[in-house]
Order: sequence, then C-alpha cells, then structure tokens
Amino acid sequence: MKPTLLVLAAGMGSRYGGLKQLDDVGPAGETIIDYAVYDAMQTGFGKVVFVIRESFETAFREQITTKFKDQIPVHFVHQEVNTPIEGIEDLPERTKPWGTAHAVLMAAPVIQEPFAVVNADDFYGRDSFQVMSNFLSEKAATSHYCMVGFVLKNTLSKNGSVSRGVCSMDASNMLQDVVERTKIQRDEGQVVYVDQTTKYPLSEEALVSMNLWGFHPSIFEHIRQQFIEFVAANREQPKAEFYIPLVVNQLLQTVEAQVSVLPTTEQWYGVTYKEDKASVQQSLAKLAEQGRYPNPIWT
Repeated sequence: MKPTLLVLAAGMGSRYGGLKQLDDVGPAGETIIDYAVYDAMQTGFGKVVFVIRESFETAFREQITTKFKDQIPVHFVHQEVNTPIEGIEDLPERTKPWGTAHAVLMAAPVIQEPFAVVNADDFYGRDSFQVMSNFLSEKAATSHYCMVGFVLKNTLSKNGSVSRGVCSMDASNMLQDVVERTKIQRDEGQVVYVDQTTKYPLSEEALVSMNLWGFHPSIFEHIRQQFIEFVAANREQPKAEFYIPLVVNQLLQTVEAQVSVLPTTEQWYGVTYKEDKASVQQSLAKLAEQGRYPNPIWT
C-alpha cells in the first residue's frame, strides 16, 4: 500500500487567497503546495489529504487541487477550532486553533496507511520526500515513526531570525528529544539562538525538524489520548497549542514509540519574511533550469 501525504493547510483561514502559502513562487506561477504534491507523486505516494477549514474548501478546490486532481486521489478533512473529539464531552470554546497535532487527528477517518505530514508553506525538496517514502513503505510500524532532519544551515533566512526544533539523537540516529529554539540567526560568523536576552551558539550542522514527520496510523490514538489530557490541563489557557513535537516527545519519554531521524541535505525554502519571496522564486527557477522540475509542473 502506498503511503499518503497529509498537508496541513487549515491555517490559511478566513484570509484565504492572500496568504504566503498561495503566493506564486514557481516560474510558471506554482505555489509551494504544487511542489509538495509533485514531489510526493514522483517518490511513490498514493494519495493526498488536505486539512483545511470547511469555509474555504470550494475556493481551495478551484484554485489549488484542480491542477492535479486527475493525477492523484485527493481528499479533504476539516479542522475547526471546536471540532468535537471522542472522549471530550465539553470542549472549551475558544478562537485560536488547537495546533498541528489536533490538525493531524482530523485526518484519522480517511487515513489507514503510513503517512507523511507536511506544512503547506514549506518547500522540502525531492530527496526529503524520497527518504520519507522509503521509510513509510519499508519500516513504518505501530511503534516506529520517523522525521526528516534538515541541516540547520540549509533552513536559515537571510532576512531575519527563525525558530527551529533542534534534534538530539543517539548513535543509531534515533530521536531522543526535539527542543524548540527561537530567534536563530547568523551573528558575527556563527549561528546563535536567543533565549530572552542571552545568545547561545548552535552548530550550523545540527539537524532540525521542519515538521516533516512520518507516522503509522497508530499515531491517531496516541494523539487522541494526549489531546484529552492536554485539554484538561489547559482549559483556562485559550492560547495553548497542541503541537506534534509535544506528542512525539511524550511517546519517547514513555517508550511507547521510537522515531528514526532521516537526514537530508536538501535546501529548505520558505517565505518567513516578505523579503524571502524573491530569493525563493530565483531558487525554484534555477531548479527548473537544471531540469529538476518541469516548467510548468502541471500540463
């Protein structure tokens, strides 16, 4: 059974149509989503599932998936702020989304096979999808998941600081921990992160998470159980968010799962700052010139 690509796109929300995820960044007007789906198709994925908000499904179908819907099966699931969850009778009312792990949980009804999770606004590169597809097809198991580890220096922006999940691994490249570091940037020839007002050095060769995870469908029940606990602990915290690394770290601590880190040397691209867009466009145009992608991608 071919693995599935799960694209987290619900964050586009009510401002759909004006967000960076839908910017034209490819030489023929492609979005970053187009590259993700194309790379997934080329590396053996069998279907695509989008997590979106119900209010813009029609627009999303017309502007995004109509380009490739005849080439790979496409499914939609909805993440709403107050979507009912089995096991929680009185989900607190709030306006802020519950986070990426909650978004993944929304796809449980339509995914019964190993799957990869990606952000809608990150360009991960062909090799990243290939190593992920290989793992999901050959090694994914009920207690064995994975993530793609990017070299930190390949994920920085020239236009400002970024936040990254820095990975700790054992000698077998098994994940031990993911620690979120904020305000990462180059400073006087080295890479540093800022904690409050103090700067700390980071190895530019460190592997970091870009939210490219690979899971067996067994993860859904783990997420549901942890979400029940998360809601109970955060009823009075309307801005608390339930992130994928929180789930993974708890599974590692309780030894309920192991996570392989799959290194890649791919260059990550993303529009963290508006000034990033021009350099992303230039880089993707160069990839097309080198023949790594057709121009246009969809014909």
